[in-house]
Amino acid sequence: MAKHRIRVGAGSGFSDDRFEPALELARHGDIDYLVFECLAERTIARETLARLKNPQAGYTPYLVDRMRLVLPECLRRGIRIVTNMGAANPVAAARAIRAEALELGLAAPGVAAVIGDDVTEIIRANPQLRLLDNGEPVESLLPRLAAANAYLGADVINEALCRNAQVVVTGRVADPSLFLGCMLHGLGWSYDDYPRLAAGTFAGHLLECAAQLTGGCFADLPRKFVPDMARIGFPYADVDAAGNVSFGKVDGSGGRLDVATCTEQALYEMHDPANYITPDCVLDITQAEFRQAGNDRVDMHGAQARARTPTYKVVVGYHDGWIGEGEVGYAGPNALGRARMSEQIVRERLALRSYSYPEIRVDYIGVSSLHGDLPGRPEPYEVRLRVAARTADRKAAEAVGFEVRTLNVNGPAGGGGGTQSVRQVIGVRSLLLPREYVRPEIIMEGAPA
Repeated sequence: MAKHRIRVGAGSGFSDDRFEPALELARHGDIDYLVFECLAERTIARETLARLKNPQAGYTPYLVDRMRLVLPECLRRGIRIVTNMGAANPVAAARAIRAEALELGLAAPGVAAVIGDDVTEIIRANPQLRLLDNGEPVESLLPRLAAANAYLGADVINEALCRNAQVVVTGRVADPSLFLGCMLHGLGWSYDDYPRLAAGTFAGHLLECAAQLTGGCFADLPRKFVPDMARIGFPYADVDAAGNVSFGKVDGSGGRLDVATCTEQALYEMHDPANYITPDCVLDITQAEFRQAGNDRVDMHGAQARARTPTYKVVVGYHDGWIGEGEVGYAGPNALGRARMSEQIVRERLALRSYSYPEIRVDYIGVSSLHGDLPGRPEPYEVRLRVAARTADRKAAEAVGFEVRTLNVNGPAGGGGGTQSVRQVIGVRSLLLPREYVRPEIIMEGAPA
């Protein structure tokens, strides 16, 4: 039954986010829904590779740890959980959540696994589809394709919640849609009520990165002070049936929530404030306003929306070679000079071993890694050399870190703290896919309560 007002909390803003603020929301936030947003652009492609090695893998690694922390409180209080931590394997994630509940001595919840975002085979069958960045056919990427996933919308989240699932776990869903789905369900909104979809989508956009709304990336001393950042609280939104939205955080938690923090987060990843395209609507925030309604309390209104587009955005992940990397540190007089000598030695050593690279990046960390090697800077007392190279050949990638590491004893003087690494590169491109190609499904694991 729809309510007059609901409260939706943000349990995480990315896969490696802190754990405790979600529990704080569950215990003290009086929330109805707890949303964990944990997928970056490349995540599903990487988790697809993990699933190929182990059919029971492919969901976000911290899934079980997060559920272990919040399940007891959420099940006891009737808080619904919505998360995209299913990544490349929502069904296995749903089973893992139920197993964790049983391990905790709880009644296993009904978990809805949302699938259908995986459109890899559809993309393979339609090589003529055009990439958004350059207009070229996707055909050129197919030999290296790792995964292709459509950004699903809030409608399937709502449907899963309407089946009385206590936990909804998805793969690729647009970040604001995770929150909007809770509003569709809790407030009984129509999926064609665009004024309300505008309010819910903008609220979801503001909540999706959790602590970014409560001062996390806002902090910059001395001009922008944020209190008690070690205990920064994650935000929630109070939303009523008419689409009025007010943001807050748990009393006594760290951080700050005000018009300034909300304004900065509003523009985060907002490519066009008048035409922010989501699976649910085309959002326009150019008339949106924030009003300070109290301590750590902000009202939002004025968001507008137009009809959703006839396509889904698809993120295409593909194998794009390897990056080899090595670091070594120098300190004392002439530290930068010795680091520069080391760069030349590494370049010469790689050439002597007949390795070549389409791209090499050299950073003198503390000197040039952010703004380039500009003249006139004072000599640093310590500097760290980083050499990284991109290549299609794994052995060539391994050679980069190896040669940097050998500087420790092969000179120049004073090198120390050497590290080396190799990682596979997953490239990401995007395209648009007509909605009729995408058929989301819901698989229930366990009977709903």
